[in-house]
Amino acid sequence: MRIGVLYPMHSAEDDYPRLAAMLQPGVDAIVEHTRSSDVHSFEECRRAGDWERLKPGVEALRCRQVDVCIWACTSGSFVYGLAGAGDQARQIGECLGAPATSTSLAFVEAARALGIRRVAVAATYPHDLAAAFVDFLKEGGIETLHLGCLGIWTAGEVGEVGGDEVVEFVRANDHDDAEAVLVPDTALHTVTVLDRLDAAIGKPVLTANQVSMWEALRLGGALTWQSGFGQLFDATPTSVG
Repeated sequence: MRIGVLYPMHSAEDDYPRLAAMLQPGVDAIVEHTRSSDVHSFEECRRAGDWERLKPGVEALRCRQVDVCIWACTSGSFVYGLAGAGDQARQIGECLGAPATSTSLAFVEAARALGIRRVAVAATYPHDLAAAFVDFLKEGGIETLHLGCLGIWTAGEVGEVGGDEVVEFVRANDHDDAEAVLVPDTALHTVTVLDRLDAAIGKPVLTANQVSMWEALRLGGALTWQSGFGQLFDATPTSVG
């Protein structure tokens, strides 16, 4: 299976081929970068998700004959709202000629699959942008009980955050009544600490790069039980629909 990963700029894109190679059986993750700003502002994130910015990467992935595509940019999809993110994914899919989605939509699908309705959010973004993610989740039927922000303005800086820091950030932003903690930035490396994250708080932790690959596999009909990638991947395909 060939998964097309449409990724903005450079930060944690190596999480995708790393996770793809660790899966059993392995899949191919083909990363195509889009042209966008490195800044985590609402306006720049809308520009990042504009069709004219996405189209060259989508056309490049079409030439690579991928089976499914993920727009691996949470902020570049949730700033359009739930309906807008759906339109964005449909436009990508129509151009590509294959199923397509985005990280924001993947968060909603992953939460639904696990029966999660109440969450805490641990966001690397500035507060205003993180609040837009909370609004997006609300549209998807998910209530946010707590929002914690690191307030980092650029994706490049986020990509330098280490695994131990990620674990402590998630632990610090859990909420007793939350059924999971969501970590929305695809610029954050999380693939190597997924099991540590779940173990740290005793509940599912859904991270951007994790849910992106999970949803791509689900859309491509290649989702199988996996160990080592958190409780989301521990669920059987039959239980997650």
